[in-house]
Amino acid sequence: MRQGRYPLILTFLLPPLALYGIFVISPYLQAFQISTTDWLGYSAQADPVGLANFRALLDDGYVWNALKNNAILLVVVPVVTITLGLFFASMLAMGGRKGRAGVTGVRGTSVYRLVYFFPQVLSVVIIALLWKQVFSPTSGLLNGALRTFGLATPAWLGDPRFAFWCVLAVMVWSNVGFYVVLFGAAMQAIPRDIYEAVLLDGASRAVMLWKITIPLLWDTIQVAWIYLAIAALDGFILVQLMTNGGPNSSSDVIGLRMYDTSFGTENKFGYASAIGVAMFFLTLSVAVLALRTARRDRIEYS
Repeated sequence: MRQGRYPLILTFLLPPLALYGIFVISPYLQAFQISTTDWLGYSAQADPVGLANFRALLDDGYVWNALKNNAILLVVVPVVTITLGLFFASMLAMGGRKGRAGVTGVRGTSVYRLVYFFPQVLSVVIIALLWKQVFSPTSGLLNGALRTFGLATPAWLGDPRFAFWCVLAVMVWSNVGFYVVLFGAAMQAIPRDIYEAVLLDGASRAVMLWKITIPLLWDTIQVAWIYLAIAALDGFILVQLMTNGGPNSSSDVIGLRMYDTSFGTENKFGYASAIGVAMFFLTLSVAVLALRTARRDRIEYS
């Protein structure tokens, strides 16, 4: 500190910024450059092709099919996950009877929180392999239960009608527990007097959730929406391990399409980079749009 605070700040600030620039910013910039070449990934030759890769994207049916699936995930996953998260969190925080202690949650709240949060301690790989076994047409737990009741036993992940929706259900299941805990923690900061006053006025639990809880948690919901939207635009690991985009590309997503284009039989790193650049701007646009459309005046309470 004898030399002044600015040398001290620069000493601790420059190394992290340099590492971030080398390992984060630099790969992004290289991806932009590679997207304008025909590089195959394993050769030293990379001839510039301008915007040809981006023009090819417009006529690629596989890319549009993957984008369609990502669009469905983008709409369904955040809506279902946030809805379930808010419902379960509100039940745990104020689902019990109103007694002497005021508004309370249901019995066994701590146990429920542990059960809901359990998927978060598992890696995505374990979740994918676990549910792949559950959906197995021969030895899976789901078909075993259906067989017990004499019901039809679909192929699930092997059926184009169900494969994508099975992956979507697993994505919701793996995420909802985190948002139950997140929303529950945010609800703890809301004064109980507000809930008790609303209940005394005769409002139902549903009205209390819609008119009181959601407006007060809007900032948290907005952040959750952005995180889930980014996750929905990815979905790579779950899809690759559960279905590998099949059958007949029915569950393909853009992340898997980019991976197969670069590391599969095609080895088109330039074209795959163009897909990545397009997804970069699409993800950025979705995040900015979500922030702007969901903007509202903040409600403060003391």
